[in-house]
Amino acid sequence: MAAHSDDFIDPDSIGVNASTEPSIGELIERRLSRRDALRGLAGVGVAASLGSPFAVTDAQAQVNGPSTLTFKELAHTLDDTQHVADGYDMQVLIRWGDPIIGGGLEFDPATLTAAEQEKRFGYNNDYLGLYPMPAGNRSGDRFLMVVNHEYTNPNLMFAGLGSGRGAALKATKEQVAVEMASVGGAIIEIAREGAGWKVVPDSKYARRLTATTPMEISGPAAGHAKMKTSADPTGTRVLGTFGNCAGGSTPWGTWLTCEENFHFYFDGDAARLADTELGKRYGVAKATNAWGQHVDRFNFDKEPNEPNRFGWVVETDPYDPGSPPIKRTALGRFKHEGCTYALAKDGRVVFYSGDDERFEYVYRFVTSKAWNPNDRAANKNLLDEGTLSVARFDADGKVAWLPLVQGQGPLTAENGFATQGDVLVKTRLAADLLKPTPMDRPEDIETNPVNGRVYVVLTNNGLRKPDQVDKANPRATNDHGHILEIAPKDGDHAAPEGTWSIFLLAGKPGQDAGARYHRATSENGWLSCPDNIAFDSKGRMWIATDGAPSAAGVADGVYAADTLGFGRALTRCFYQAPTGAEVCGPIFTPGDTTLFLAIQHPGEDRNSTFEKPSTRWPDFKPGMPPRPSVIAITKKGGGVIGS
Repeated sequence: MAAHSDDFIDPDSIGVNASTEPSIGELIERRLSRRDALRGLAGVGVAASLGSPFAVTDAQAQVNGPSTLTFKELAHTLDDTQHVADGYDMQVLIRWGDPIIGGGLEFDPATLTAAEQEKRFGYNNDYLGLYPMPAGNRSGDRFLMVVNHEYTNPNLMFAGLGSGRGAALKATKEQVAVEMASVGGAIIEIAREGAGWKVVPDSKYARRLTATTPMEISGPAAGHAKMKTSADPTGTRVLGTFGNCAGGSTPWGTWLTCEENFHFYFDGDAARLADTELGKRYGVAKATNAWGQHVDRFNFDKEPNEPNRFGWVVETDPYDPGSPPIKRTALGRFKHEGCTYALAKDGRVVFYSGDDERFEYVYRFVTSKAWNPNDRAANKNLLDEGTLSVARFDADGKVAWLPLVQGQGPLTAENGFATQGDVLVKTRLAADLLKPTPMDRPEDIETNPVNGRVYVVLTNNGLRKPDQVDKANPRATNDHGHILEIAPKDGDHAAPEGTWSIFLLAGKPGQDAGARYHRATSENGWLSCPDNIAFDSKGRMWIATDGAPSAAGVADGVYAADTLGFGRALTRCFYQAPTGAEVCGPIFTPGDTTLFLAIQHPGEDRNSTFEKPSTRWPDFKPGMPPRPSVIAITKKGGGVIGS
């Protein structure tokens, strides 16, 4: 989430990690001093003689350049609408407020109630996932689409609240109820219709998860003392999910939605927080919205343990509308950004996740048992047993996975970890003791299906101070982010170690210190603030950005690059979002013929309000505010995206 107003408290900048371990910025510079690190930044033998940052024009790059991507590159923009490369069509699939359950009246934000919103598509769509219909079908023409709904912008949802941080604190009890019904997630059924897509009306699979949906708690932290509340003395039942950012799936066909910035939903007197150490480490102190004013469980003076019941990964079966969502505590509690899987050589399942805050860590969870591809039911509780680890990135290019297991190393009762439940409720505190590497906002982490490597997206970190600049850390700040590449040892994702290198360092070449790409990158190919990524069937990376307008003065968008061959890390601009919006959840249909994107918080600009938004995308109708939406991009006349 990018900060746009002067009085906005950035949820990624609360600065609660006091680790003195070398940061990823320092380690990168050490790696860049070694000749072998440069292979991650330029195609071997390509454009070695280019003297300026943009020595290759767009036309030259398309005709003579090394990239396998042949679309005509889009110019950087920043205006009130969206843009895509020539030769492609864009279709709005579904918008905030569109009915998904039981029909409904035409959307009217002025009369919207919580009961109505629970039947409608939620706000600020983020992660997207596709599940073939029926299960196992390979036609690619019908899917269940799962969608995360991360947070709300009350000043753009409701009239009369004004702009800035104070707007959200003015929401009424009724407006808060609508907000709580707007977050969480959605399951919709979609089908190809001609050259485009449609939402299947009244699908029996259509479903909403909200901040009040009953959910189960499972795994080692279920029933833990710090998970119990007056409403749930067992610590095994909870209402709702929110802060749902990037997510993931499982090989047995379930949806993993990740609770990220949950801390700003809870209000109260921070000095009286029941466990001040735990509250401080997770940033639970002061709300930036009005939930705690109207709902007792969001006031930690009244329910001090309620914040501990969020920050988890939630598993939901999209094929079974009656099944309860389950918070899988074995995967740890932190501000999860993404939970994507790869298979170990012995059939166990490995899940990668980032803790999306400046100076936080990268994690990995390995199931205790192998998954059973022939018996879906046998995998039902596979996520309740396994080993959670945190990453240490060494200057010599080694990455080590450090197990977070009670009784091992410093994770003892004497240090406050008497049970594995303690380790998981207090994952950040447990990880601190193992001295992993503080990262620059680890967000999406994805495995390339072609080369088997793992890519860690680090959006930015502007908190590094000028007096920290030295040969090991040449940037006073990292405003533009970067992407790391991990090669598991022997290609086994469950191996205790691997190697890492730099795929790219974002920013504008020639202007932003440290920006490094393939030397053939054009003047429109550079990017800022990478966030989510996806891979097409050729193993090419598609990068969605969040924060580029503030950091670089260009719209957030989508950029594509080869990960192998002479065009490695040669990024090319494909899509640009409307002002205020970030791009999330890129995902391809089988065969790469459609690219779905989630366009989140359009109009989230300084001074933008319900009455006078900076854009009215996608409807552009008087009186209609901007509406977060999912779009589908296809090639005119059909064909493979990017070609």
